[in-house]
Amino acid sequence: MTAAVTVATGLAHFAGANAVLTFSLATVALAGLAWIVSFATEQVGQRYGPGVTGVLQSTLGNLPEFFIVIFALAEGNLIVARASILGSIFANALLVLGIVILAGCHASADGVMRFETRLPRDNATLLLLASFLIVMIGLSVATDDDASTHVTAISIVGAVALLATYGVWLVDYLRRDVPREGGIGPHVSLALAVGLLGAGGVASAFVSDWFVSALTPAMKSIGLSQAFAGVVVVGIAGNAVENVTGIVLALKGEADLAISVVKNSVAQITAFLFPALVLVSLLFATQLTFELSPLYIGALLLTGLALWQITSDGEATRFEGVALMAFYLIVAVLAFYE
Repeated sequence: MTAAVTVATGLAHFAGANAVLTFSLATVALAGLAWIVSFATEQVGQRYGPGVTGVLQSTLGNLPEFFIVIFALAEGNLIVARASILGSIFANALLVLGIVILAGCHASADGVMRFETRLPRDNATLLLLASFLIVMIGLSVATDDDASTHVTAISIVGAVALLATYGVWLVDYLRRDVPREGGIGPHVSLALAVGLLGAGGVASAFVSDWFVSALTPAMKSIGLSQAFAGVVVVGIAGNAVENVTGIVLALKGEADLAISVVKNSVAQITAFLFPALVLVSLLFATQLTFELSPLYIGALLLTGLALWQITSDGEATRFEGVALMAFYLIVAVLAFYE
C-alpha cells in the first residue's frame, strides 16, 4: 500500500498534477513510510532497552522532517523550514504526548500513567536550554543592541553548544539503558528490518521533496498560510512515527517505551535536528537561525515549562494529557490566523 502511494506521488509530481492531489498523496506516503520505519526500528531494537529503541525510532522517524526542512531551504522557503521545526516540537511535546498520556491512563488499572522520571526531566532541560538561546536572541533583536547584528554567528555558536550538550546527554542516557525482555509485535529477521530502514529513509528523501514542492501551491489553493502549514500540517505529517508508535505502545501498557519514543523525539528535534539544520543551512543561500517571532518564542518557552510541570514526577493523569492537547490547540489557532 505504502509503495503504491509513494509511486503515485512521484507520478503526480512529475506529471504536474493538481498541487492539492500531490500534497495529499505525499502526506499519506510520508505517514506510511513513517510506519514502516517505526516497525523496522522496533524490530531492530527488540534486543535493547527503551532508551536505545526510543532513540532509534526518533532518529529514523525524524528523517522525513529533516528532508522537508532541507528541501524547503533549498527552495528559499524559510517560513516553511522554520515553522516545520517548531511544528514538530509542538506536535510531539504537546499533541502526541497528550494523546499518549490519555492512552497510558486508559491502559493503567488506576487511571494514572507511570514512567521513569529521568528522560522527562532531561528532556525538559534540553528544551529549556534551546529556549534560553532563542529567548536571548529574541531579546537582542527586539532591543536592537549590538549583538542583534550578529544573529547568524550567535546561532552557529549556539548550535554547536546544543549539539555538544545533546551528545553528552545521549552517551550518558544510553549507558544507563536497561535491556528489556521480550518483544512487541511480530518478529522479522535483522537483515529485513535493516533493509526496511534503509528503504524507508531513501524513499522519505524523495517524498519529502515532492511534499515541499506541492506544499505552497496547495496551501494557497485552500486558503491556509505557510505558517499554519508548517506548524500544524508538516508538524503532524512529518512525525507520524511518534503519532502511531507512541500511542500503540501506551495502549499496550508499555509506558516507559511510549514515553521514550515521544520524549526522545522532542529532545532530538530541539537539541540535535534544529541546531544541525542551522549549520547545514550555511551551505544554502537561505540560512536558518534561532531568530523567531515573539509568538513562537513565548510558545516554546512555555512548552518547556509545561513539560517540566506535567512529566517530571513520573506520573501523568488524563487531566494533564488533555491540558497538553489544549496547549497545542491554542498554538494551532494562533498559527492559523498568522
